Amino acid sequence: MLRFSRAKIIATLGLILIGLMLAVPSFFSPEQRKGFVASLPSWFPAWVVPTRAIVLGLDLQGGSQLLLEVDQNELIASQAKALRDDVRRTLQQENVRADGGIGLLQRGVQVKISDDAARAKVLPKLQELSLPITTSLGQTAARTLDIAEQPGGVIRLTLTDAGITDRTRRAVSQGIEVIRRRLDSTGTTEPSIQQQGADRILIQVPGEQNPERLEKLLGSTAKLEFRMLADSPSGDVDMLPSKDEKGAKVPVERRVMADGGELTDAQPAFDQQSHEPMVSFKFNLRGAQRFGQATSENVGRRMAIVLDNEVVSAPVIRSAITGGSGQITGNFTVQQANDLAVLLRAGALPAKFTVVERRVVGPGLGRDSIEAGKLATLVAAGLVVCFMFATYGTFGFIANIALMVHVGLILGLMSVLEATMTLPGIAGIVLTIGTAVDSNVLIYERMREESHAGRSLISALQAGFDRAFATIIDSNSTMAIAALILFFLGSGPVKGFAVVFILGILTTVITAVTLTRMMIAVWYKTFRPKALPF
Repeated sequence: MLRFSRAKIIATLGLILIGLMLAVPSFFSPEQRKGFVASLPSWFPAWVVPTRAIVLGLDLQGGSQLLLEVDQNELIASQAKALRDDVRRTLQQENVRADGGIGLLQRGVQVKISDDAARAKVLPKLQELSLPITTSLGQTAARTLDIAEQPGGVIRLTLTDAGITDRTRRAVSQGIEVIRRRLDSTGTTEPSIQQQGADRILIQVPGEQNPERLEKLLGSTAKLEFRMLADSPSGDVDMLPSKDEKGAKVPVERRVMADGGELTDAQPAFDQQSHEPMVSFKFNLRGAQRFGQATSENVGRRMAIVLDNEVVSAPVIRSAITGGSGQITGNFTVQQANDLAVLLRAGALPAKFTVVERRVVGPGLGRDSIEAGKLATLVAAGLVVCFMFATYGTFGFIANIALMVHVGLILGLMSVLEATMTLPGIAGIVLTIGTAVDSNVLIYERMREESHAGRSLISALQAGFDRAFATIIDSNSTMAIAALILFFLGSGPVKGFAVVFILGILTTVITAVTLTRMMIAVWYKTFRPKALPF
């Protein structure tokens, strides 16, 4: 087992060399990496040169952090309004008239139907609006609505606690995807977007030093609607603030002609006549049909372009727009037009999110963290190296070489994965230095025991690796289980620590078993010693 063929040695060293080369780009800035690739001769294949690097986390390079929370009151109010529309549509389909209209409650709606026959006819249809709540484990007994008859012919539909909780959960899940698309559209590098608790989202954007723009970009619901301006206030009209008229409220019909959910693209542009920034958009087939029908039926009227319940512009429809595209103007700056295009492309948030915590980490603090982490790593590594060399002599020197390769392979794997390095991640590297050496200690002490038992040197070396191998696998497996639990259940820095620790466990087994065994085999073959060097 201590015999290594030349091919196996070359293959092992080649893999280690590749792993160490993958770590090299992380020690240079993005500009230096791009400059090096650009300086290569045209005949040299650029894909051979590793360019991926470890991304520094918020605590190491500074940046912005936002904690968003679902606005429960707004969510419940939105659900109640949607329920009112569903009830109105059901009554229309069954040709049933409500006495006094549909009343909006704090957590639902109520409708009065005095006629017993009409009430009995529509009640089963209203009960179909109450849906079972489905989780990842399947359907549950809980439902989204409680529907009850009250005295005087009143039917009350109330949102259940389970229904609100389920809607909040889905809003957070959908919100994470929308926020990720928004950040990806801005070219942000390695943002961290994670759920915290039942109704919060934690966003960390390394390198971003403008939290106000980030807050505006992520906190905006971006709910786009195309509606018609009304001639005067009435029961089916909303009074919405107008951007063009500096906060003055204008009457807007509640009927939505088309909405942002039917957009396929949105891009910033400039008006060819006024040269002012604007946003051009395109609808999908269904949206184009609805938009074309709405504009053809309302030529000469003003269409309100409503974004998050504010009229950003209200152009006059000169002719039917059947091409499925249009423009949004509204005295935008270039940055505002870019941000609006990003919002519309990414889609609307499923609910309103409010910022409950805002934090900015300066790059100076990040540099201090990096220097402190470097110092801790160097001190830990230096003490371990000295201890191993003093205790095991030549074999300690071999263990130290394996230790340096171990750290290099961790950095190489993190570079390939473009993983985010945080301060807890540095702590994970320091911890894996100790666990890596621990494997070597197990092997060496087993060799010492076998040698004292009277075995020959070659037999003691062989037994040291063979009998310590099971112990090394067991100990690293238990640590890997703990690290996996931290990875799947933890968030933020905890997950970053778990990633580094898992990679460290993998490289520990490789360097402590394969590389150390190979170096000891070469040592034995070269010097032909008669006893252990410690």
